[in-house]
Amino acid sequence: MKFSMQWIQELVPGLDVPAAELEQLITVRTAESEGVERAGALLEGARVARVLSAEPVGKLTRALVDIGEGEPITVACGAPNCRAGMRTVWVPVGVKNVGGIESNGMLASAAELGLGREDEGIIEWSSDTIDFAPDSILEIDNKSLTHRPDLWGHLGMAREVAAITRENLKDPVDLALLPKGSDSFNVRVDDYVLCPRFSVVTFEDVRIAPSPLWLQYRLESLGLNPINNVVDITNFVMTELAQPMHAFDRDKLRGDRLIVRPAFEGEGLLALNGEEYVLSAADGVVADGERAVSLAGIIGGKGTSITEETTNIVFESANWNASQIRKTSARLKLRTDASMRFEKAQDPANTVRALARAIALMRVVCPEARIGGRLTDDYRALPEPQTIPLKLDVLDRKLGRIVPPDEVREILERLAFKVRDAGLHLFEVTVPTWRATKDIAEPDDLVEEVGRMIGYDTIPPEPPRVACTVPPDDPKRVWYREIRALAAARGYTEVYNYSFLSDEQFQRFALSPDDALRVLNPIASDQNLLRTSLIPGIFANLELNRKHFDAFRLFEIGREIHNLTPAMPREIPHLAAAVYAADGDGRSGLFELKLLLLAIAAEARVEPTAEVLPYEHPARTATIYIGDSVVGRLFEAHPSMIEGRAAILNLDLERTLDLRPQQQPFQPIPKFPSSAFDISVIAPLREYSAALETRIREFAGSLLERIEFLREYSGPQVSEGMRSMTYRITVGSPERTLSSDEINAVRDRIIEGVRGLGHETRT
Repeated sequence: MKFSMQWIQELVPGLDVPAAELEQLITVRTAESEGVERAGALLEGARVARVLSAEPVGKLTRALVDIGEGEPITVACGAPNCRAGMRTVWVPVGVKNVGGIESNGMLASAAELGLGREDEGIIEWSSDTIDFAPDSILEIDNKSLTHRPDLWGHLGMAREVAAITRENLKDPVDLALLPKGSDSFNVRVDDYVLCPRFSVVTFEDVRIAPSPLWLQYRLESLGLNPINNVVDITNFVMTELAQPMHAFDRDKLRGDRLIVRPAFEGEGLLALNGEEYVLSAADGVVADGERAVSLAGIIGGKGTSITEETTNIVFESANWNASQIRKTSARLKLRTDASMRFEKAQDPANTVRALARAIALMRVVCPEARIGGRLTDDYRALPEPQTIPLKLDVLDRKLGRIVPPDEVREILERLAFKVRDAGLHLFEVTVPTWRATKDIAEPDDLVEEVGRMIGYDTIPPEPPRVACTVPPDDPKRVWYREIRALAAARGYTEVYNYSFLSDEQFQRFALSPDDALRVLNPIASDQNLLRTSLIPGIFANLELNRKHFDAFRLFEIGREIHNLTPAMPREIPHLAAAVYAADGDGRSGLFELKLLLLAIAAEARVEPTAEVLPYEHPARTATIYIGDSVVGRLFEAHPSMIEGRAAILNLDLERTLDLRPQQQPFQPIPKFPSSAFDISVIAPLREYSAALETRIREFAGSLLERIEFLREYSGPQVSEGMRSMTYRITVGSPERTLSSDEINAVRDRIIEGVRGLGHETRT
C-alpha cells in the first residue's frame, strides 16, 4: 500500500517530520513500512519554458528556450511536437552533447514528470507557474494492514500520524454537501447480508474530459492510471477514504434503476477488464432492470461504463459483506483495488462520506455538472457504537509498566475513541465505527492500542515473576529420542517424509484406501490420502538415494494415520529403518536391522513367516514378536521393487512400548563363575538359526544363562546344501560353582536333543 507524504501533510496541516523519520514512526507505532520512494523527481528545479525557435537537426530539434532566467538556452529535443511559440516544462539535468547538439537540460513529457502517462511528446503547459513538487511515497506492507480496513486510505493513515505526532487532523469530508429533496434515483437492496448499505448520488450535464494535472499527479504517484475526470474521482476517494466507489453511465441503465441481489446461476457479466465471467448464486451483483451491470465490490461492467459520450452519471458507494467478496474474488481469480479493501470489512458509515467527498471533487474537476436529485441511501439498521470496559490496573499488568490514567485517556482520544471515566480505575471506551469492523472488540485490543502508542521500547524487559517448574518428561518422547540416538550411533540417517500418499502408492504397496483418510484439498494431486504406512515413503527414499550412493542406512519415526473409528482417526507411531547395498547377498542388512531391533527391544524375537506382501521377499520375511503379540516386520525388499539389496524393519512403537517391561529387574553381580562352551550344528541351508536357538534353550534347561550365535560356515568339509552354525552356550548358577559333571550334562542334553532333530553336532 502506497501513501503520499504530500497528501498526509494536507490532512495533517501541522506535520513537519521528514519522510524517512515518519516512516520509522509508522513502523514502530502502526504498521511495517518497506521504504520511501521518490515520485516526480524531475519536478525538482523545473521551470516553465517558452520555445522561441525550433530548428530540425536530423531526427532531433535544436530548440532555443526561454526559462525566465537570463539569456535563452539551447536544448536538444526529440519530441515530434516541439515547435516555436509553445509553452512547456524545462528540467535541469545538466549540459550534455546530444546528437551533436550541446543541450542544456531537457524538455519533459507528462510521463517523465509523473503528471500523466502521455509520453509521445513534451508536455504543453498552460500556466505561468509550476505548482507541483517531488513527493515522497511511503510503502507500507499490506500484510500488516489486514486487520485495519481504515488504513487502506490516506485519511486513516493521517489519523494515525496525527495521533503519533500529536498534531490535529483535517477531515476532508463535508457531509453538508449531500443533496436533499424529493427526487431520487430508484435503488433496491434485496439482500442486506450481502450489502448492508447502498448509497447513490446522480449528476447531470457531465462533460467527460481528462482530469486536472494535480489529480493525475496524485494518482500516478500511487501507481494508479488516470482515465478521465469521473473515474479518477472514484479512485481518488478510494485512496483517500478507503471507500471504493463506482460510476455508471445513467443513460445505459435499463429501467433507470439499480438493484443489489445475488447473481443468477450461470449469469454472465462482461467486465471492465474485457473478460466475461460466469457467475453463481454465491456471488453478488448490482443489476439494472434487466441484467447484471457490476460484480459486487470487485469490478464494474463494460456495458454501463463511462465514455466520452457520457452526460449523466450515477455515483454508487456501497458496503459489502467481506467474506462474500473474498470468496467470489478467489473463485474468479480476480483481485482488484476495490475487492482488497472490501474483503477487510469496511465501515458502513463511510458510504455517504465518500459521496460527499465525490460531490466536492466534482465541483472542482467538472464544475458545469449538476446534482440530479437527493441522496438515495438504502441500508439495514446500523449497529450501535460498541463500548468496552478497560480496567487500568489490568492494562498496567499486561503492558508491564504503569501508564498514568491521563496518558491512557489522551492516547485513546487521539485515536478517536471516546473515553468516559467510570471510577474505580475503570474507563468505558466507545469504539469509532471505522475500528469496530473486526478490529477492536475486547479490552486486550485497547491494551494493544495504548502499548503501541507509548512504544514497546519504553517497557522495561523484565522476566515474569512466576514460579518455574520443570514439567515431567514424557516417556514416549524420551524413548523416541533414545531410539534416534541408537540409530544414529549405528550409522543410520534420519529422514522425514510427508504424511500424504497417492492412490497409486496405496495400490503398489497393497494398502487399503478404505482405511485411509482422504484429503479434501490436497496440496498436490499425488498427495490426496493420509498415509497408513511408512513403507512407501522409505521405498521412495531408497530409490532417490541409490542413484547417488552404493550403500547407506535410513530411518524414520513417524505416524501411521488410520481411519478406524467414526469419531477420530487413530495415529500410531512407527519406526521404519532400511539398509541398502548395491551388491552382495543382502544378509548383512537383515542382521544389522535385527541388531537395531534388539537394541530397541531386547525381548523381541524374529520368526519367519510364509505370508508375505507383494513388496516383501518371499524367502526373507519375518514377523517380530514380543511375547505372543506381533509388533512389526523384518524383511528384504522384493527384487522387483528396487535394484540392489534393501533390508527393511517396520516396528510398531506404540505396541512395543506397551509390551516392554516398564522396569528392568535388578540382577546382582554373580558371586560364582560361569562356564561357556561352543557347539556347532550341521543343518540345512534353509534352517533358521533363531528356530534352532529356541530348541537349544529348551534342551539346556534352567542352568542356561545365555546363548549367543557366533558364526556360520558352508564349504569344504560341510556337505552341499548344508551349513555349520556355531553357538556359544554360557551356563552357571547363582548358588554355587558348577562342577564339570553338571556342565557336561548340560552339553550332553543339548547334543542329544539336536541329534534327535536330525542334525549332526561338533564340539
